[in-house]
Order: sequence, then C-alpha cells, then structure tokens
Amino acid sequence: MRFLPTAEQRDFTRSLDALLTAADTPSAVRSWSAGDPGPGRALWARLADAGVFALAAPEAQDGMGRLPVELALAYRELGRHAMPGPLVETAATTALLSHLADAGDPAPAKRLLPGLLTGESVVTLGVPGGGGYVLDAEGADVVLVVTAGVDGPELRVAPGHGPVHPSLDPARRLARPDPGGELLAAGPLLAEAVGCAVRWARLAAAAQAVGVAEELLRRTVAYVKQRTQFGVPIGSFQAVKHRLADTLLAVEFARPLVYGAALTLAPGDLAAAKAAAGEAAYAASRAALQLHGAIGYTEELDLSLWLRKARPLRDAWGTPTECRAEVLAAHA
Repeated sequence: MRFLPTAEQRDFTRSLDALLTAADTPSAVRSWSAGDPGPGRALWARLADAGVFALAAPEAQDGMGRLPVELALAYRELGRHAMPGPLVETAATTALLSHLADAGDPAPAKRLLPGLLTGESVVTLGVPGGGGYVLDAEGADVVLVVTAGVDGPELRVAPGHGPVHPSLDPARRLARPDPGGELLAAGPLLAEAVGCAVRWARLAAAAQAVGVAEELLRRTVAYVKQRTQFGVPIGSFQAVKHRLADTLLAVEFARPLVYGAALTLAPGDLAAAKAAAGEAAYAASRAALQLHGAIGYTEELDLSLWLRKARPLRDAWGTPTECRAEVLAAHA
C-alpha cells in the first residue's frame, strides 16, 4: 500500500513548513529552554490559527473533526522544525476531553477546549506511568493530572507544581504537580478517555519522532558533503554511506507505519509505529553525532536541538520495549 497525501494535505504541510521556517524556531527553542516561553507561545498561537490543535477534536467541540492523518502530517512538520512545548500532551488532552464529552460528560471540554484549540491557553497532561512528572508545567496555563482514586482514575487540575528540572532535552522541562486540586472527572468513563488520549499521544509522538529523524538525516547528509578529509568529502567514504543508508532505511520503514496507524488508530498499529519511529529518531541522532564529529557535541550548533529530542521522544508515551510487548499481545 502506498500512503500518498492528498493535494489539500500537501498544501497544509507546506503552509506549516513555511510558517515554522519564517518563525526562526531554533531561537524560540533556546528561549523556551532558558525559561522564557514568550517566543514559543507566540508561535504556538500561530499554529493554533492554522488549525493544528483542533485536529483531534470533533466538530461538535469546534474542532476540525478528528483528523488523525492530518495530525500525523502536522506533527511530522513540528518535529522537523523542533517546535518546543507540550505538543503531544495537547493532542492527548484534546482527545481525552472530547472523549469525555462524547461519553456524556461535556463539562470539562466546555471549560478547557475553547482556549486550548485557539491557542489562548497551553495545557499539559500527566497520566499514570509518566514517572510522576509533567512536561512544561511552568509554561502551561493549566496542568491536568490523572491519578489513581478510590473508585478508579481521577482527573484533576493541579493547584501548582514543584521545582522545574531540566531533562536530556533542555526544551522539555519537567516538574512534579502538587497533589490535590479540583476534580474534573472520575470513574470508568475517564478510564476509557485516558486510553483514547494515549492512542492519540502515541500517534503524535511517533509522527514528531519521524520529523526529527528526517531533519537529523538531512542535516547530516548536507554536512558530510561539505566536510573533507584526505582531500575528499567524507560523504564519499563507504562506511559513511552505509551508516546513512541504514538511517534512511529506518526512517523509510517508520514513516508508513505512522501513516498506517493514523488510518486505523488501532492500539497494536500505534504501538508498532511508536516503536519504529522512536528507534529511527534515536538511530538518526547517533549517526548525526558520530558523523559530525566533535562539533556535534556543541550546544551552539542548531543540530543539538534535534539531537536532544530524539531520545526523550523515543521513550515518551511508551518505550520501545513496552510498545513491542503490546504489538506481540495484539497479535497473540
């Protein structure tokens, strides 16, 4: 099967590429990493105007009508440009609130979705299995946390958060949400909504990882054509060609899995896509670091912005080991 976007989808991704290219995303990433979300928030609002954050919401909630393929295409572009912020968590929150509304509990969606879809508010989300941390709590207007309650899971608005800790990716700032807070939903309906949120989060994370892998590969190919050794470009060396070919194969294998998972939203397909995309991004980062040599370790080089995203994206919302186990269980 060939996965080819429609003309409308291609126009959408080209418009996002143009928007992010003109916005000097690396500068926004560095500001976000330093604790200044201003430039990133401004770009966030422009992405919301383009409809990016409405792709996981139904039309009844003023969304675009739940478009997983378009979301995958959009998040691939966000990965290619290293866009900072709780992007995956935004998709997961939208899916969670929309599912609750469809199941008969519309109050949380009516309260939080309008600002989320328009970009006026940034929402981050923590679910069980995330190690107790939430992403970008200091830059978010609302911190939602799903915790285990007496009668099942509970969705609460965290009243605050603890100290902010840097992660492997400086633009992914982590904090523990304070306990307690206002209760928004609980019980079996919430458990189903969390499952829906995890599926959309895995799709978004996998697509973003593919975009990161593609940009790392593009930058590395350009570099090995320029860097010379023994009077010739190092890209002419057989060992370098083999390393880049292996990276390209990993990316080309992951991309259709992501698009296939977007078409089905089946848990097994999403787990396979997440595992393959995460491993492709990590392989691309290792190849980029090795082939750039010592300069690849420097923070001043924009390459570092993508290098540091690969490993966290690989493990977020399901490590490769967890995802492979789910794929095996789905086909048992």
